Amino acid sequence: MKKKVIALIAHDNKKQALVDWAVKNREKLSGFYLCGTGHTAKLVKEATGLEVEAYLSGPLGGDQQIGAKVAEGKIDIIVFFWDPLQMQPHDPDVKALLRIAVVYNIPIATNVATADCVIGRNCL
Repeated sequence: MKKKVIALIAHDNKKQALVDWAVKNREKLSGFYLCGTGHTAKLVKEATGLEVEAYLSGPLGGDQQIGAKVAEGKIDIIVFFWDPLQMQPHDPDVKALLRIAVVYNIPIATNVATADCVIGRNCL
């Protein structure tokens, strides 16, 4: 059976929360193929020792790259810890990624509780 693909993305103020979540869920995540935007992918790889394919940084097109992979049917889950309290210079790209995930019916976890639920851990 082919491994499911999880894309990992986090805004600057949420990167540590995503890294902490990945470390806590390392064993579970080892059963998935992981990819992510630039610096987030690097941080998760360093903290967990897991392979994480890195795309461009979000503001430089990484969000769009992941959106394209969703449209191609190559991403199964997105874990995107975004910062709802801070405007992002690439906000249109963020909204486009959220939109494409909904259009293609891809689970998109935007916080720890939802991410845990999506990977089958501590859901309700």
